[in-house]
Amino acid sequence: MAKKQTVASKKAFDFLKLKELPPKPRHTGLVEFRGPYYSSVSHTYLENLLDDWSDYVDVLKFAGGSMRLLTPANVKKFIKIAHDHHVRVDTGGFIERIIIEGPDAVDKYLEECKSLGFDIVEVSSGFAPIPVEDQIAIVKQISKLGMQPKPEISLISGAGGGTETYGYDEKITDKGLDNMINEASAHLKAGAHMLMIESEGITELPGEPGPEKWRIDVIKKLVKTFGFERLMFEAAEPQVFKWYLKNVSHDANLFIDHSQIVEFTAWKLGLWGDKDLWKDKKAVYRK
Repeated sequence: MAKKQTVASKKAFDFLKLKELPPKPRHTGLVEFRGPYYSSVSHTYLENLLDDWSDYVDVLKFAGGSMRLLTPANVKKFIKIAHDHHVRVDTGGFIERIIIEGPDAVDKYLEECKSLGFDIVEVSSGFAPIPVEDQIAIVKQISKLGMQPKPEISLISGAGGGTETYGYDEKITDKGLDNMINEASAHLKAGAHMLMIESEGITELPGEPGPEKWRIDVIKKLVKTFGFERLMFEAAEPQVFKWYLKNVSHDANLFIDHSQIVEFTAWKLGLWGDKDLWKDKKAVYRK
């Protein structure tokens, strides 16, 4: 039996005031976390993790096409565990690997995503220069099959997952903010459910500089243009997600790693944080 969709159940030490989360399904302030890729995630690990922390998780994402390494029965088991905890499941950015096998492979991929029970299909093009017109055609096909399309939008082309490991080179180009906005608008018009905003070129830059070098102007323009509900920002580093929580909004939808859910939630709800949490507060015991 599926668990009740609520975060209102009594928690330990509930006299301590925290920011409240609305019950699921939520539309802003979503948390999507990465499943198997950088570390293996088993069925029992995922089930135990969600038994304890599913109140604070909205979407589970496979990454790097990791589902291709599993049997269909195993993929369905992962998806069922997530659904039993009212967590939707995202394919991650796998389609750019599929498309090099040809258009028929894309159709087969989408059909199998549907049959396995995926809720969300990302349309990624970080490494593969898929024409926007083709991406839009894929978005429409995903919608036709009854799943939610989530195109990945990036400020730069020629980069994707793991770029920070391998470095930037001359093949990577800045597409420009206006082109990014136009591409995002075209996807939404075609029926995209949400846009996945890649961190490359925005908060993920050569040399790993801090916020003083980040393209904060891009983040602000995207939020102003599309609002929080249509955007999910990649923030899979503690420095990044803490910055979003403190400087953008708790309404921002953020993608993090599964290993970060406790620290992330503590910061988001005001359970823990930096020294500003204690600023101007009295710390006395005498009554």
